[in-house]
Parts: sequence; structure tokens; C-alpha cells
Amino acid sequence: MKFDLLKKLVEVHAPSGDEYKMRDFLESYRKSNQDDWKVKPTLLEGEFMQDCLIWVFGEQPKLAAFAHMDSIGYTVRYQNQLVKIGGPKGLTGTHLVGEDSNGKIEGELILDKESKTHLKTDRIIDRGTSLTYKPNFRETDEYIQSPYLDNRLGVWNLLQVAETLENGILVFSCWEEHGGGSVAYLGKIIQEKFGVHQALISDITWVTEGVRHGNGVAISMRDRGIPRQSYVRKIIQNAKDAGIDFQLEVEDAGGSDGNVLMEGSYPFDWCFIGAPEDEVHTPNEKVHKSDIDNMVKLYKHLFQSL
Repeated sequence: MKFDLLKKLVEVHAPSGDEYKMRDFLESYRKSNQDDWKVKPTLLEGEFMQDCLIWVFGEQPKLAAFAHMDSIGYTVRYQNQLVKIGGPKGLTGTHLVGEDSNGKIEGELILDKESKTHLKTDRIIDRGTSLTYKPNFRETDEYIQSPYLDNRLGVWNLLQVAETLENGILVFSCWEEHGGGSVAYLGKIIQEKFGVHQALISDITWVTEGVRHGNGVAISMRDRGIPRQSYVRKIIQNAKDAGIDFQLEVEDAGGSDGNVLMEGSYPFDWCFIGAPEDEVHTPNEKVHKSDIDNMVKLYKHLFQSL
């Protein structure tokens, strides 16, 4: 596997609320590459989409996969105070980057004795400016490590699927790291326009005592939400039949765009499927390459079999 595209995705500044740069990157990528894909997708457009994207492949889609475009980060408050976007875990000395009306920004995160967060830099930053971890993509024979593998890796996964997808829907959502909500109306659009009620959540989960590096892609049976288990077991059986390495995740906390789908007014079957990482929400998120490979294989297989 080559990760040049993933490295570029990591470099796009798109924390929750500022996803428009990722939207534009993905649209440029689609236009530049779709002639080489098996099927050229249709883009759903309009103000009702806000900064989200829906790509529709083929005449008879039966399955949709969701990946959130946003990342964690920080918003500049007053006198370079910082407010969290989502749940970042940066420590003192972490390098943050962004841009305001006076140009590009790079500074160090400082956590003071009162656990308040500031940006150490040579000027006052415009209020409301968003900052993210400075990109630092690393690769070894077995691992990739970088800020924002959650969820640029989930987005990258769907771009791999796009190359061979004949019938299906790929959805790129907003705000997942800071409360979510966009998939409520995205799910409504998909059901009303196409009658699709099966979903996969292309996201990255955590390494735990039961989910380890190198043991395969994680299929989540539950987190704080419990999807319909007959659908999850159908996916598990498909993975077994295809000989794809996977491990089962069972948690009592955490959530994703799947929880928003479940809490909506439209009946969706959904399942979170993603490679596990450690160093979560830090500049050093780490994922095993074999788990990534099995993630791509399972998504491609499920779009053919479900």
C-alpha cells in the first residue's frame, strides 16, 4: 500500500466547523481521478449539503459508508487562550498551526498550572481562529504514525473503495469530533432519495486490552450505542467467508456517526468498522498497516455482498 494520498489528507486543515478545505480537496480529487474509476459518481449538491459530500455510484445503491472529514483542534479565544475542539490531548510543547488575517501561524501549546491552555507565539492571534496539530507523517515497515489518522484514514479508506465501486454511496460528514449531527440530515437524504437503509461507519477505533495492533480490522459490536445485532452478525459472517482478518470490539462508551444515525427518525442498520490506533487524539496516532489493508478489503467486499 502507498500512503502518499493519506499524507496529503493529513495536511489539510479541517477541524470541526472548518471542514470546507477538506470538502474542496475531496471534490478536486474526485474530478481529477473519477475517469479512472470503474463508475463515475454523481455528486449531490445544494445549500442543504452545507460542507458535507454525498457521492452516488451506480443505479441501484444498497449500502452507504460514512466517514467524517473533521478533526480535533483548538479555537483561539482572548489573548491567545485556547478552547478545545473535540477532545485533543496535546501536551505542553505541542506544535500547532493555522492561519488568520495576518498570515500563517505556528506556535507551541502551553498548559499552565491551572490547566488552562495558551498558544506561545510572537503575536496575538485573531479571535475565533482554528488551530490543529502540525503535520508530521511517519512510516515504518509495519506502522504509520501521524496526527489525524482519526479520521483521515477513514476518508482515505473510502477513496480506495471509490476506485472499484459499482453501486453504493460514499458520504463525507462534518462535526463528528465536536458533537456530530450532520449525518442526521445526510441519512434522511439517502433514505428519501435512494431507499438505502444499510450503513458502515468508516472511522478509527482505539487499541484496548481486547483490540490489538496487527490482529485485523475491528468490527464493533457496540459502544455507547447498540446497533441491530443481526446486521452486525451478518457483517461478521461476511468477513469470515471472505477470509479477512478481523477482531471484535465490545465497549460501553465512545461513539461515532453511527450513534447519530441510530438516534434519528429513519431506520438505519449500521456498523462501525475501522482499524485500531493508539496515542489517540495526540500528534502521534499510530496504526498497523495490516489492519489498514484488512479494513480496505472488508469495505470493498461488503459493498459487493450486502
